[in-house]
Amino acid sequence: MTAIEQTEAARPRGTRLPRRARRNQLLGAAQEVFVAQGYHSAAMDDIAERAGVSKPVLYQHFPGKLELYLALLDQHCEALLQSVRTALASTTDNKLRVAATMDAYFAYVEDEGGAFRLVFESDLTNEPAVRERVDRVSLQCAEAISDVIAEDTGLSKDESMLLAVGLGGVSQVVARYWLSSESGIPRDKAVQLLTSLAWRGIAGFPLHGTEAHLSAEGH
Repeated sequence: MTAIEQTEAARPRGTRLPRRARRNQLLGAAQEVFVAQGYHSAAMDDIAERAGVSKPVLYQHFPGKLELYLALLDQHCEALLQSVRTALASTTDNKLRVAATMDAYFAYVEDEGGAFRLVFESDLTNEPAVRERVDRVSLQCAEAISDVIAEDTGLSKDESMLLAVGLGGVSQVVARYWLSSESGIPRDKAVQLLTSLAWRGIAGFPLHGTEAHLSAEGH
């Protein structure tokens, strides 16, 4: 169940919930408000009303708007990182691995809750705590990709990281463009196109310990 679905399920005013369930409900309501209005325009009153609770209840869980925003950001940064790690671990076929990783970014931006906007399109990136979290998740995703590249190609840590930053950056930028452009290209087709582009580059590096390049089937 998504955070927003949890909010809908738990919204009736006056319902007593376990602390964790209440926290999830408040985070779901905050996500709706922050995505729709942005950080600066959102008010704690709006979030409390959306959640169907009083402001004192909201403040029992989160001492201020920034703390609430950071808790939500932590949740969705972790979700992106886990999606990328799961994609990388889903297969040992490197072309399929590239495709799965690309699709993880597309699935992330396509999620109906719009949480990616908090991570990639925040209006609060001048806040150090927000900037640190956004930079950290981008770095962690790149490190996960880099580990696979280094293991398979024998490239140095710095070389692998450079390629990984490129792959991750391209994935999230193109996925966001795809969503905003409303081009009508189905997600699987968009992922296929981007995978073909990325694979033609990364497949040029030979497998570690062999003289052969990565499977010719991917060219």
